[in-house]
Amino acid sequence: MVIIMNPDASAQNIKDVIEAVESVGLEAKVMEGSQQKIVGVIGDKTKLASVPVDAMDGVEQSVSISKSYKLASREFHPQSSVIDVDGVKIGGGTPVVMAGPCAVESREQLFEAADIVKSAGAQFLRGGAYKPRTSPYSFQGLEQQGLEYLAEARERTGLKIVTEVTVVEAIEQVAKYADMLQIGARNMQNFGLLKEVGKCGKPVLLKRGLAATIDEWLNAAEYIMNEGNPDVVLCERGIRTYETYTRNTLDLSAVAAVKHLSHLPVIVDPSHGTGKWRMVRPMALAAIASGADGLMMEVHPNPAKALSDGPQSLTPEHYREVMNGIWKLSKFMQDEGIAVSEL
Repeated sequence: MVIIMNPDASAQNIKDVIEAVESVGLEAKVMEGSQQKIVGVIGDKTKLASVPVDAMDGVEQSVSISKSYKLASREFHPQSSVIDVDGVKIGGGTPVVMAGPCAVESREQLFEAADIVKSAGAQFLRGGAYKPRTSPYSFQGLEQQGLEYLAEARERTGLKIVTEVTVVEAIEQVAKYADMLQIGARNMQNFGLLKEVGKCGKPVLLKRGLAATIDEWLNAAEYIMNEGNPDVVLCERGIRTYETYTRNTLDLSAVAAVKHLSHLPVIVDPSHGTGKWRMVRPMALAAIASGADGLMMEVHPNPAKALSDGPQSLTPEHYREVMNGIWKLSKFMQDEGIAVSEL
């Protein structure tokens, strides 16, 4: 349930509503929109039967939410959220690009990749220090050393850092170096991990699971938000289907669905979504056209020598071509007044 306050509701009105909700053993969370504040009620709403919240001063109306994800629901937060990652705003109308190698392989490789992605306008450097791989014999990442290289790259370029955390024990360490923590597809329903990143105080990028429904994806976001962290960005990266030509099936319809169901920003990863570098550009453009708030792409100075995901990584030249197309399309949409909310 959400309790929608009048635009002119006072701080005392809101405090009274919160106290009334908590008096019957329920949890209240306040979300602020551009016009008014909303008090979200978490728990068994039947307990509010004895509390006349609709008659309280400052209350416009109470609305029941039927979905299992409350905090992530647009019913709870009608305005689209903008997630601020140390000055970079995701969901603000301008596409945000996260680019870089699949894995941090060396200091030189990462610095070269950082310069490449920065030069074409990316705001984030992506790179895995901890790599969950299908085979235990594949390159697993540089771990602590990789995190240090990422921090150095940030100092050199000013790019924000997004990198994956794979286990609860590594959260504190990764959070020291990263501006944004990524939860990978394989961990989307690692509920213990989701709860702990919800407590870490850093924005979280939540990738959709390999075979997750949109409902399951949004419920995973709910685990993070329920721990007090509202700064969640969703990432569509393809799902597993019967198609074998591509690595995954990139579900761009999920962008439109999430925009309808949730207020959270959503970006698209066409690299993992297709597994083929030649398909990254058309899918990246399609993602922006579908209303995505940004992109995550794999870029490597020399994909042929990459220790992981070389076939889906863009060369510097191809990356610049993709970025040129993205900015042109984004400008066209803005000039034509094609807003994400209208898609």
